[in-house]
Amino acid sequence: MSELTADTVGAVIERATFDRDGLVPAVIQQWDSKDVLMVGYMNAEALRRTLTEGRVTFWSRSRGEFWRKGDTSGHAQYVRAASLDCDGDTVLVTVDQHGPACHTGAHACFDVDPLTPRIGVPDA
Repeated sequence: MSELTADTVGAVIERATFDRDGLVPAVIQQWDSKDVLMVGYMNAEALRRTLTEGRVTFWSRSRGEFWRKGDTSGHAQYVRAASLDCDGDTVLVTVDQHGPACHTGAHACFDVDPLTPRIGVPDA
């Protein structure tokens, strides 16, 4: 597929399945290590900006406004690729993360509270 532009991104947004609040979860992954860095939410405009401007844009559910990772911290996320999942209800954005992804200063949001699940073995 060719590079998305302001003229072609609409077709992608139409394929996305937004929830009743008009949002779709976005999983953010480091492009080279494949580390899952964080999850945020996008509305149609945030998705459009992400796909056409080269920086990840989210919709803040608590503040009711757009925000870009790194605008205040300097820890920006530059888009390398993006895809919708098979149902169109989740976006995977692979990025080149500059600095930590988590607002706590951790590399990834999932580094902050790691859990140790019981490892199950399927019954034979």
